[in-house]
Amino acid sequence: MEQTGTVLAERIAERRNGVGDPRALVGEMRRSVLLVPMAGGGLWSARSGGVRWICGFTDEAALARFALRQAPGDQPMDYAALLGARIVDEIVPALDEPAGLAVDIATEDGSMFFPPVVGIVADAVAVDAGAAGEGPRP
Repeated sequence: MEQTGTVLAERIAERRNGVGDPRALVGEMRRSVLLVPMAGGGLWSARSGGVRWICGFTDEAALARFALRQAPGDQPMDYAALLGARIVDEIVPALDEPAGLAVDIATEDGSMFFPPVVGIVADAVAVDAGAAGEGPRP
């Protein structure tokens, strides 16, 4: 049986190669269990371009590539296994700032960013809510 993270990595590769359905990619992200590093009692994240990015990884190999760059010495990196849907539907809205999901950021030519926009995160926290007639952002 194929792991969901592996399927997500394959969908990411398809989109990076200009094929595949973007909606199927988002659906696969939502169904996938992602490994999210822990830091300081919370989830590891980075800020870039005015957005806080929760970093998730499709498998332990992708997480290990990240840990080699981020963890001090040979210290193990704690992580949580979370559904992508839980990250974008529950965790992102609780952050009270523009936030999205960055997947496999340490994988050369294999990363994908899911920005805080309608169709990816909860509409109430999407930065483009109201831009296409969805109504004003609260």
